[in-house]
Amino acid sequence: MTPKRLLCCMSSMDTGGAETFLMKQYRSLDRTEYQMDFCVNVSERGYYDNEIEALGGTIYRIPPKSKDFFASLNALKDIVKTNGYEAVLVSSVKPGTALELMAAKQGGATRLIYRSSNSSVDGGAKQKLLHTTIGKLARIVPTVKFAPSVPAAEYCFGKGCVEKGKAQLLHNGIDPSFYCYSPEGRKKARAEWDVSDDCLVLGHIGRFTKAKNHSFLLDVFAKVNEKKSNSCLVLIGQGESEHEIKEKAKQLGILEHIRFTGVRSDIPDLLSGADMFVFPSFYEGMPNTVIEAQALSLPCFVSNRVTADAAITDLVQFLPINDPNEWADAVLACPVAKRREMKEEIEAKGYDIQNVHRSFVKLCYGE
Repeated sequence: MTPKRLLCCMSSMDTGGAETFLMKQYRSLDRTEYQMDFCVNVSERGYYDNEIEALGGTIYRIPPKSKDFFASLNALKDIVKTNGYEAVLVSSVKPGTALELMAAKQGGATRLIYRSSNSSVDGGAKQKLLHTTIGKLARIVPTVKFAPSVPAAEYCFGKGCVEKGKAQLLHNGIDPSFYCYSPEGRKKARAEWDVSDDCLVLGHIGRFTKAKNHSFLLDVFAKVNEKKSNSCLVLIGQGESEHEIKEKAKQLGILEHIRFTGVRSDIPDLLSGADMFVFPSFYEGMPNTVIEAQALSLPCFVSNRVTADAAITDLVQFLPINDPNEWADAVLACPVAKRREMKEEIEAKGYDIQNVHRSFVKLCYGE
């Protein structure tokens, strides 16, 4: 039997939240029945490209939308038409994303799937204007709409669409048997970071972009380090602002207390090695990493601009991102507690990957 194929349109297949969500679904697929292919706008290979190809997926490369938007749309239309894709998925909050689904429809696709992945977008006044104009196509063009949280759904599809049940909520599911605390993982991670058993380790996972607010995070850690010199900040990820953040860390005199790990696949071990998780983003749709941190029983200090839906346990404390002292005081007041088993709590809140995956297959493949 030939598997049903879903074409996923992404900027690239690197390690962002939307890409990671799709890869979790891809790994869970019964690939005798279903397959996923990807259409990206970059010539460089992405972090997940090798795995996609190993799983039997095809990666198409089309011109970047930023250079020639219409050439990019035409290339997408031709891919859909030539390969007979019936289902096409986009995952973004950028205003022109719905135009990709229009191009897919012209190519013959009938199942037009839009996953809203965030609750805002970078770019200032111009992007906000585009969102209120061309961005409204996201409410009209898709035949299937879903998002990981109510704020992410309302941002792309409108409050009315959500209230009428025309947009579905689909959690960022995880495998609680994989994302669980490991004493051995803790030893391994802390040995890598060269920190003592009593060192206070703060962890953060995220691309080095403006939205993740790394600059504020450095201010927070500087205050923590002033009061507890035996402390360390672990930054997991990569991105365009990494050099800028390293320069600021140097200016603050805390660079030697920070570990830049780059992109990693051993997240459970790294989170096992941390004592707290800090996440001061300007906005998020539904952060995978905060869910993962809770699964490892980490106390989480999270920006109050992140959806309250991210608190699926009692481990999350929301704080405003205007005073680093408030964050530092909260971190230092939190005891380093013994980790607890989180599997049942994660499953009870509907974040088990198997439950999420069944809904994903139904939404994207129609069965």
